[in-house]
Amino acid sequence: MSIAGSDSSGGAGIQADIKSITIQGGYAATAVTAITAQNTLGVQSIHTIPDQEIIAQINSVKDDLEIAAVKTGMLSSPIIIDYIASVFKDAILVVDPVMVATSGDVLIEDSAIAALQSILLPVATLATPNLQEAEILTGIKINNTKDQINAAEKIVGMGSKAALIKGGHGDGGTISDVLVHEDMHIFEHERINTNNTHGTGCTLASSIATHLALGASLHDACEKSINYVGTLLKSSPSLGKGNGPLMHNLF
Repeated sequence: MSIAGSDSSGGAGIQADIKSITIQGGYAATAVTAITAQNTLGVQSIHTIPDQEIIAQINSVKDDLEIAAVKTGMLSSPIIIDYIASVFKDAILVVDPVMVATSGDVLIEDSAIAALQSILLPVATLATPNLQEAEILTGIKINNTKDQINAAEKIVGMGSKAALIKGGHGDGGTISDVLVHEDMHIFEHERINTNNTHGTGCTLASSIATHLALGASLHDACEKSINYVGTLLKSSPSLGKGNGPLMHNLF
């Protein structure tokens, strides 16, 4: 189940999650937290869904379907964050702490960030922040792989069972994605020169959640999903006038 915002251009959020989950062999149920007017150039407007309607969507799904894993994306309400934490505290829960869009648009307020830190991360199976989100969550300025490791360890110290700090927003020709769990692993891969990066974080997190739901280990779920996104970055055609989306079926 994906609990996240809607992207009208289809490249990120709920739309990316549904595509990623389906391609990876899962069945996608959803609860929409916000409706965004959004395209490859940026976010033009955000309409947050009322708390009671988000809760109704979650309850409707969980009361009927067996939820094997939950992936969260854009969560702007502390009430919803608290509800998700209470209902899914024993579930496979992949938290993609969506705070800032690829375009640089800030998507949630400080109260929601605080709730992510104190309420949701402590029950998460895995948190998957990018560099900027990891800096916000931990207060650690990330300039290198060692900083990524320190940030991941701090997020695990907040209670999350594991943290994957993604390095795609950094500089340099090699990208390091750092996974801290019971041990530490660095996934290193060459940077792919493309502007088609819209929705990469959503795609990665929902793919990981799907593989975990299907029984993969955390390491294998992360490795398979990182490779999946890498393949899409290489193969996706350019769509739109800005940061183009991934074409999820070109795998």
